[in-house]
Amino acid sequence: MDFDNSRPIYIQLLEDFKIKISGNEWKAGQKIDTVRNLAQSYGVNPNTVQRALQELEREGLARSNRTAGRFVTDDEVLIKKLANSAFYKACDGLIDVANQLEIKKEDSINMLKNYWKEGETNE
Repeated sequence: MDFDNSRPIYIQLLEDFKIKISGNEWKAGQKIDTVRNLAQSYGVNPNTVQRALQELEREGLARSNRTAGRFVTDDEVLIKKLANSAFYKACDGLIDVANQLEIKKEDSINMLKNYWKEGETNE
């Protein structure tokens, strides 16, 4: 992962962890890898990973069991809300660009549908 030096690393880790959860790479109820292993795989200090995981817990997206480790929440509704939030954030960016380019709403939707369809035929 390439980090943006203008933003705290723990926030960037938190965002990546949320993507892993909402994208089902980290499944509901799944045990999360250890702080040490995550720190090693991301190439960051374990304290930074710990801070990101604590924030994940604070937001209800993970739970900690002292003897067994950390686990992704079992709350499928919360995970779906997380995924929807990420999608809407991306949509906000798309709408901003369309407005800057003065592309009308219906034209934007049609362009997106066509682009999406092209992607499906290339798979």
